[in-house]
Amino acid sequence: MAGILVVCTGNVCRSPIAEGSLRAALVARLGEDAPQVVSAGTMGWEGSGAQPDSVEAAAELGVDISAHRARLLRPRDALAADLVLAMAREHVHAVRDEVPERAFTLKQLVRLLEALPAPAPGDPDAVLASRVAEADALRRSGFEGNPADEDVADPLGMSLETYRAIAWELDEWCSRLVDGLFGRTPARAGAGVERE
Repeated sequence: MAGILVVCTGNVCRSPIAEGSLRAALVARLGEDAPQVVSAGTMGWEGSGAQPDSVEAAAELGVDISAHRARLLRPRDALAADLVLAMAREHVHAVRDEVPERAFTLKQLVRLLEALPAPAPGDPDAVLASRVAEADALRRSGFEGNPADEDVADPLGMSLETYRAIAWELDEWCSRLVDGLFGRTPARAGAGVERE
């Protein structure tokens, strides 16, 4: 499995939503050339579906995660991924020994990418690898971003409104991630111009 591995704790709340949102954003941008996106949990509830409130909150954003089945994170999954995208710092620590240079929290990676020059166009797999390497180099140089805001909160056991807020947050950060990895899409000609 090459591509992007999204990691949380149970693989039933945050990571399924992030997986679905990121996959949708990548396919919208890159079509069939989009990298594969999968998810797993450090304490994955193997075979369980996503929490019903996660499914509903994602669906309200146009993302269908109803077929999701939780998987337990295994070292080989992290080793095979081009990027490990964690929902919280604790999940980065879970894969740090396997892939220290390719594991980031979602928010950390977005902030790193947004601090870098725009990417050059190219093959999506090559661009992904290059951007991850550039972000890691910037991180190792001492760039801190916002260490007080690295994690996406776990909504397990919370209200549907909390799941909706988390889904919205993940959708927004995933959209920013795709822009950071592959560049912003140019504005359409005539966009924002009123027609008479």
